[in-house]
Amino acid sequence: MGCDQFLFTERGTTFGYNNLVADMRSLYWMRELGYRVIFDATHSVQRPGGQGTTTGGDGILAPVLARAAVATGVDGVFIETHLDPTKALSDGPNQVPLADLAALIKKLVKIHEITHASV
Repeated sequence: MGCDQFLFTERGTTFGYNNLVADMRSLYWMRELGYRVIFDATHSVQRPGGQGTTTGGDGILAPVLARAAVATGVDGVFIETHLDPTKALSDGPNQVPLADLAALIKKLVKIHEITHASV
């Protein structure tokens, strides 16, 4: 008896220069194998040690990568958010401001509808 209720999560991998890099090709390949895939948009823009003693990040790119991931056909997107990411206790530089989240989700839903429409 094996577990068949699981999700793969792409969160980026270390690629030097204190960057995590998400390979969008892996999203497609995991889905092609029949697995459910979640894309962690905010972890994927993380810069481990990027601020010297703490983790930095490029939160402005999280929505960009989220849109790309949804276009590849992922089953879900994980996004960290905060009212004011500069005041977040953890991972602030990676987060999407809460005020921007609703508009981002609307865009992601539209992309999902377009990429999953019958041709």
